[in-house]
This record gives sequence, C-alpha cells and structure tokens, in this order.
Amino acid sequence: MRGGMGNMNNMMKQMQKMQKKMEKAQEELGEKTVEATAGGGMVKVIANGNKQIVEVEIDEEAVDPDDVEMLQDLVLAATNEALKKVDEMTNETMGQFTKGMNIPGLF
Repeated sequence: MRGGMGNMNNMMKQMQKMQKKMEKAQEELGEKTVEATAGGGMVKVIANGNKQIVEVEIDEEAVDPDDVEMLQDLVLAATNEALKKVDEMTNETMGQFTKGMNIPGLF
C-alpha cells in the first residue's frame, strides 16, 4: 500500500512540473508574433500568440474610395490568415505537452 502513495506523490510532482512548463510556454507564446499579408502585401496584419491583432498596415495603393469592399476583403483575409498562424504556432508549442495523450478539448 505504501508504494502506491509514493507513486501518487511522484506523479503529482511530475504534473506540477509539467503545469509550470505549460504556463511558461503560454507566456512565451503571448510574446511571439505572426504576420500575414493579402493582396500581394498591400495589407499586412500582425497578431500575437494571445490572438490579439497588434498591428495593421495598409498600402496607400489599396485605398480606393470607389472599391472599399476590396479593402475590407483584404483586411479580413489577412486577419484570418494571421489568426490561423497563431493557432498553428500554439498547436506546435503546446502539442509537446499532450503528445501521446488523448484528452478531448485540450489544445
């Protein structure tokens, strides 16, 4: 019976270590940024690892008062691509903690 408690304590320590590593990885993700462009670079969107848009750059040539819809589409496309890249970066970084585990809803 005693060996079972020792194993349980050891497992809890390992889980605490993993939790600290995961928290550090999430913090580092928040500091990283990704960049996406649309319209051949006419619109650029930069997002951080927390899925916050931190910068939008629009080339003057993309601003056509007669075709606002095109500019809206370019901003939307670049934003969605930036958020997709954040998801990929998050899965790549956090996936190391869930390798071999089949836990639904975790990353």
